[in-house]
Amino acid sequence: MTAEQIKEIALKYFAQNGYEGTSLANIANDVGIKKQSIYTHFKSKDELFLLLCNETYENELEFVLDFIEKKQDSHIKEFLYDFLIESKVRYEKHDSARFWLRTAFYPPSHLNSQVMQKVYEYLDKLEDYLLPIIDEAIKKGEISSAIEKERVTAAFLGVLDGIFVEMLYGGPIRLEKRLDASWYLFWLGLSIK
Repeated sequence: MTAEQIKEIALKYFAQNGYEGTSLANIANDVGIKKQSIYTHFKSKDELFLLLCNETYENELEFVLDFIEKKQDSHIKEFLYDFLIESKVRYEKHDSARFWLRTAFYPPSHLNSQVMQKVYEYLDKLEDYLLPIIDEAIKKGEISSAIEKERVTAAFLGVLDGIFVEMLYGGPIRLEKRLDASWYLFWLGLSIK
């Protein structure tokens, strides 16, 4: 139970303050143990951080697969827009999503290669999951057949990246402005026949 409590508290700290801004002493204090007791469960701060990175990677992939399953019968416009909205809501409500996004943009320099390996795996899998959905939408005539599925998918991921940047840097007003404008132009480009 203590290991789970440590992970839960560490996730909150890492999500809010990043790797450098998180102290094992603060985590231990919030759990109600001494700092040295953390080492009974985790060899180091790095091990704890990387474990959380792997777990949040799995959580984010699970979110994507659940979303696809729930929305697979939706029109592609609704599907893609709702994915953006759900990503925003997850960031606002879940430490796991905040940790994942913050870590993807600000990996600790000494753990950069390990973190970015997971980030790129996630992005590659996300693209792999979206490609057949986009392809099916093109076949159904829901979006222009003049644009290749790979280009549509890459453009959508670009819109998602822009939303992620505003989640981290811009705040709610800038986020809504970016989301509205990016989505409008993205969808306009897809719907021109």
